[in-house]
Amino acid sequence: MIYSKIIGSGCYVPTERVKNSDFLENEFYDANGNKLLKANKDIIEQFKTITTIEERSKVDDNLVSSDMAYYAAMNAIEASLIDKEDLDYIIVAHNFGDVKADNRKSDILPSLAARVKFKLGIANPNTIAYDLLFGCPGWVQGVIQANYYIKSGDAKNILIIGADTLSRVSDPHDMDSMIYADGAGAIVLSATDSEEETGIISHKMRSDTLTHSQMLVMGKSYLDKEELKDELFLKMNGRKLYQYALENVPQAIKACLDKANVDIADVSKILIHQANGKMDDAIVQRLYKLYDNDNIPEDIMPMTISFLGNSSVASIPTLLDYILKSKLGTHQINTGDTVVFASVGAGMNINAFVYKA
Repeated sequence: MIYSKIIGSGCYVPTERVKNSDFLENEFYDANGNKLLKANKDIIEQFKTITTIEERSKVDDNLVSSDMAYYAAMNAIEASLIDKEDLDYIIVAHNFGDVKADNRKSDILPSLAARVKFKLGIANPNTIAYDLLFGCPGWVQGVIQANYYIKSGDAKNILIIGADTLSRVSDPHDMDSMIYADGAGAIVLSATDSEEETGIISHKMRSDTLTHSQMLVMGKSYLDKEELKDELFLKMNGRKLYQYALENVPQAIKACLDKANVDIADVSKILIHQANGKMDDAIVQRLYKLYDNDNIPEDIMPMTISFLGNSSVASIPTLLDYILKSKLGTHQINTGDTVVFASVGAGMNINAFVYKA
């Protein structure tokens, strides 16, 4: 039977580090345009307590998302040991296209996938390149789509990339700007013939657009200033998003595990979108409660958000690459391990897949 296996991973983490202390001089305002009276030192300390973020990565001014996607893709292809001309699809998940340092307008023509294919120098016209917009869960959704292609016999090797430059679409006068980061992550998913169940064994998706589509939107800066009046920035209803995630992500993960006939006790790792450290902890705790299981392994959920921030679609593939390349302490994924991948974000969308290494 044909299964979809990860045969290579890669990532690009920008070298510039933005620490929490770098926000001490920012002027923060609320949604009504009122300047926050609390001292920035206290705002930042509270922010760290809520999110666990201490620093984040920021892309160089001369790079855009498709550049980072290319670097991550190169790493993944090299790790996979395949010929790049043997790729059947290139899927690039993002949310804002190529946003330049001096211009916040999204540039998505041609698609980022087409740009990556060009940068990779792939001549094969049968390597189909396209973009995927699905909020922060975009990379996971790309993997789910790639699995369908492989299962149908339509493809053997697929490159799935997640890349975003959130630092360029965040409002410096909004406290939420401290959450966002830049980066790219990628994998090569390949068809594997096996008599035993392996690779992707189940997935689950949901979209709650009727009631929750306004949790993440583009809006005006919180500072009413002439030079900012025509600009749009990423805006988040953090409190409602937090509540939505806690109520729905654990159930979606459980449904995915049930579909695979896997118990939570048999899961080795949970790789979840690095959105908010405390929120991710709460999601996992609620997930185990659904199984009446209080035995949560200390190493079940590797995290990078404290030092990389929230890089949207890049967060999970980057996390995976760090683990596979022994860059995240003692965390490992060994042959036979069962791993859950899950994400939540704009839409609102939730998705997950169960993977057997």
